Amino acid sequence: MLINFTNHPSALWSAEQKAAAQVYGKVIDLAFPAIDPATNEAVLDSLAAVYADHILHLNPDAVLCQGECTFVYRVVQRLEAAGIPTLAACSRRKSQETTYPDGSTLKRSIFAFAGFRRYGTP
Repeated sequence: MLINFTNHPSALWSAEQKAAAQVYGKVIDLAFPAIDPATNEAVLDSLAAVYADHILHLNPDAVLCQGECTFVYRVVQRLEAAGIPTLAACSRRKSQETTYPDGSTLKRSIFAFAGFRRYGTP
């Protein structure tokens, strides 16, 4: 089983990402929490421990973990230390930028899934 610990529900993944996830079996979505930038280190550590413990009790084969970077780091450390492969989704970004006469810029990016990459050492 793959735990999708992100803000991107697996139902909205591309066919390529869904196929790559099948290697791990069933995908279970676990919504990534909103992390307030004012959160102090102790609270962040505690929250990471709570989520990591919850994920470990689900006994996943792997975890896709992406979101606020410092929280991800804390969760990934705990999961990898417990022997759970923790992954990031890699993508190719296709960007188009348009500059308007008033100097404002509109940037549009499309992300194409390119695979999963492990945070820790395999």
